[in-house]
Amino acid sequence: MSSFVDFQNEIYLQGLAGVVPALPMTAAGLEQRAREVLEPAAFAYVFGSASAERTAHANLAAFEKYRLLPRVWRGATAPGARDLSVEVLGTRLAAPILTAPIGVLGLLHEQGETVVADVTRELGIGMVLSTAASSTIEDAGAAAGDWWYQLYWPNDNELARSFVERAEKAGAKAIVVTADTPSLGWRPRDLALGHLPFLHGKGIANYLSDPVFRAKLAAAPEESEDAMRAAILTWVGTFGNHSLRPADIAKLRDWTELPIAVKGVLHPDDARQVVDAGADAVIVSNHGGRQVDGAVGALDALPTIVATVGDRADVLFDSGIRTGSDVMIALSLGAKAVLYGRPWAYGLGLAGRDGVKHALRCLLADFDAAMGLSGCTAVTELSRTMISSFR
Repeated sequence: MSSFVDFQNEIYLQGLAGVVPALPMTAAGLEQRAREVLEPAAFAYVFGSASAERTAHANLAAFEKYRLLPRVWRGATAPGARDLSVEVLGTRLAAPILTAPIGVLGLLHEQGETVVADVTRELGIGMVLSTAASSTIEDAGAAAGDWWYQLYWPNDNELARSFVERAEKAGAKAIVVTADTPSLGWRPRDLALGHLPFLHGKGIANYLSDPVFRAKLAAAPEESEDAMRAAILTWVGTFGNHSLRPADIAKLRDWTELPIAVKGVLHPDDARQVVDAGADAVIVSNHGGRQVDGAVGALDALPTIVATVGDRADVLFDSGIRTGSDVMIALSLGAKAVLYGRPWAYGLGLAGRDGVKHALRCLLADFDAAMGLSGCTAVTELSRTMISSFR
């Protein structure tokens, strides 16, 4: 049974001793603190979105179109009354929340991915590990509990297969293929600083540690600065695959028996095509607004995709979650689980492991409290009847 909401009791009891939280209690507060404290390049990389950042704003605004319809006198607030656990793609989670696959966490903390893996294992929620990690698949997998591997499919199928096989061997429980990033979007905040971390050798640990990638190199990257520069240029020529089509899911199915999710889907026809091709799940996402400026808010795309493929595949949601009520709204619209991104990354940069745990416990406690106060004891009780639309 859920006890996530007990976090507020801990805080109030500490308050009796004159101790108040060192970190902000909201996603917006964490963002503002990070803006004040983090190195400009690190903050810009996490916060920044495409062009005028309209899509990032649309992700948040989309939640304003819905309101919860709480029920009363249902006993859902009683101690031990709520069970927030779910099973998604064969993975059992204590709550329907996974950390989104944010890359280059080394910008925020030297052991970024392994820290996040450790915290999610402790809390019982999921982690999606980015290909563009600062820690290797093996190191992050050793620290994680229930985790999935996010594949940026390179333009070398042998290398892609190696990544997938390494992830499966390291304990990943699903493969998440990101479909919306064959190349990087126009990101003015990074451009203004002339900063792309990969060109500094950051976020490419999985490439540098991969035998297929290393076989392309004339010298081991750790041997010299020149060898590292050559490895980085090889990465530049490898990242992104412009030839991928839905039928390529069959290749992935040949490489692994793990469940397959396709992330970055907004159009119902794309959802239908990838499910027809064999995907087990679709993750409705616009990459947090980082790829196409002016794209539809992810939540606006969710209901149609649920109606299109929800009877044949799990539909998950990413891009715009900031509160527990946001989680409830996404689940009520048909998502099986949500991916949560930037706020815990700010926590990582502000206070390492403690910051990640704080950010995630805030969301989980908020979700737990909102569920109980809305009369819900399990996520299976969430449906369209729990929300009112202002469209």
